[in-house]
Amino acid sequence: MKITNVEVIHLRIPAIDEECEWGEDALVVRVHTDKGITGLGEADSSPMVIKALIEAPNSNLYCNGLKALLIGENPLEIERLWQKMYWSSNYVGRRGAGIHAISAIDIALWDIAAQFYDVPLHTLLGGKYRNKIKAYGTFIPVDCAQENINFAKNLVKKGFTSIKFGGGIMGNHPDTDYQTVKSIREAVGNDIELQIDLATRWKTASHTLAMCKRLEPFNLNWIEEPLLADDRYGYQKLASQVPQKIAGGEALTTRYEFKDFLEFHQPDIVQPDITRCGGITEMRKINDLAQLYGVQLIPHGFSTGILLAASVHFLAATEHGTLMEYSESPSLLANDNGLVIDPIRFDQGYLEVPDRPGLGIALNEQIIKRYQVI
Repeated sequence: MKITNVEVIHLRIPAIDEECEWGEDALVVRVHTDKGITGLGEADSSPMVIKALIEAPNSNLYCNGLKALLIGENPLEIERLWQKMYWSSNYVGRRGAGIHAISAIDIALWDIAAQFYDVPLHTLLGGKYRNKIKAYGTFIPVDCAQENINFAKNLVKKGFTSIKFGGGIMGNHPDTDYQTVKSIREAVGNDIELQIDLATRWKTASHTLAMCKRLEPFNLNWIEEPLLADDRYGYQKLASQVPQKIAGGEALTTRYEFKDFLEFHQPDIVQPDITRCGGITEMRKINDLAQLYGVQLIPHGFSTGILLAASVHFLAATEHGTLMEYSESPSLLANDNGLVIDPIRFDQGYLEVPDRPGLGIALNEQIIKRYQVI
């Protein structure tokens, strides 16, 4: 079997010159083969940057577009192809967007391999530990407190027993943060797990320490990304002083960055995104590191049903993979809203692990036709 094409699809709901919110654009990859098997992948990143990294012509031995490296290759040789892409994009791809691009292709290669062997992806990854995975619902809070309360209550009605909110208004003002957490905690009660995402807006360890103390009465399950992952010493201060668990890592790529993060930042929870960290191939190595350091791995996942499917298969085949983020974005590109046919099924707080070959999903061609950026 040989790779014949790497198709890059940029999807966007707002016009190019309009503001875009999380979940309103996507970069999808389809890897085609001469056996008629097509694999799906995604990079939750800047779509136009990823498209360029995949389609770029050769510049020198360390500046290769990924597509040209793969044409004619055997898609089943996943680890070798990962190393080929990593080495041959050395000047542009060792971290950040370059690894995001590799992630999308890597997921598609695993999808092809599982389809080729006619097994669900979790079988190819070593076997299924569980048939369903607990989900926590994520939403972006707005200026209207009652809207946030209604959203949180609605998640509980859907069956979620774990909720996270972040982005939007969070992190802009300490009093707003306090009132938002207070109102949502009072609305959902004490039996619901509650976590917040600051998207690095708390910025300093001193401010974070003060806010963690102030929010202590609301029994937050974890506080996510209060600081940039670059702030090693800030995270160390938090690890030794705050009562809540500290989570982070969604912006990191490769086992190398995660090793430093686990060793020096000392988080309680590490959150690689399978469409950014290096795909399934690298996610497995990051999970091994997390286990070595005694840290829980809970993947980041706020994008399309492709990311969700890849993450659910990975967690199903992971001994301690018991919790997954579930985006409540209303976007037609998000989760089960239209882009993906046969999406991962959500039922009463849990995501069901599919047993169809590969990722077990397909794309809605009407959605692609409507929102593809040409």
